[in-house]
Amino acid sequence: MKLVWTPDTALKAYVCTVKTCEDFKESSVAELLSAMAAGWNAKLIVESWSKAGPIATSIGLAVAAKHTCGRHVCVVPDEGSRSEYVKAMHGAGMRETEVLVGEAEEVMAGLVGVDFLVADCRRRDFVRVLRFAKLSHKGAVLACKNAFQQSVSGFKWHGVLERGTRVVKTAYLPVGQGLDMAHIGSNGGDKRSRGGPSRWIKHIDRKSGEEHVFRE
Repeated sequence: MKLVWTPDTALKAYVCTVKTCEDFKESSVAELLSAMAAGWNAKLIVESWSKAGPIATSIGLAVAAKHTCGRHVCVVPDEGSRSEYVKAMHGAGMRETEVLVGEAEEVMAGLVGVDFLVADCRRRDFVRVLRFAKLSHKGAVLACKNAFQQSVSGFKWHGVLERGTRVVKTAYLPVGQGLDMAHIGSNGGDKRSRGGPSRWIKHIDRKSGEEHVFRE
């Protein structure tokens, strides 16, 4: 088995996130990631967050989890971050998200079968969050937000993921402060599937009016 794109679910999550995040910063990032997580029918959605960070992306991922009947987990480095995160999410009406506190190696080891992961490049341990992720055998979608600085410094997916991880596609999207994304293939998947039909995904930034089109 492998991840299968479901456009109807993606659209529903997108619309719901637009309505929920209209007063938040990073709304364009939240809308895009919510649609992608829902469209791929992600059952275990994991993100990293640190104190004083924007909350819109978290809201979008929580919305996606509701549409897929999945699990949304946020990984934070300390209790101060956990308290601030929970307060912000509850204030937005989001109470289902699980919050785990600890070092990346320890926390990620307990999350098996991740199929959608969002790492914040502003966290010093974002590379370890990616490296120690226990990805689903069906494949996964990984996203680094606030990735502009990392792209300048020469960030490479093959350099941070566990050896043997099959990276099918990567894309850098000029949304927010940059999204660096990777589609990870299913375990033991037929490499010939890389030549199958592709999908074009369009995202419009509501604030700037810019249209971003990329192939998945």
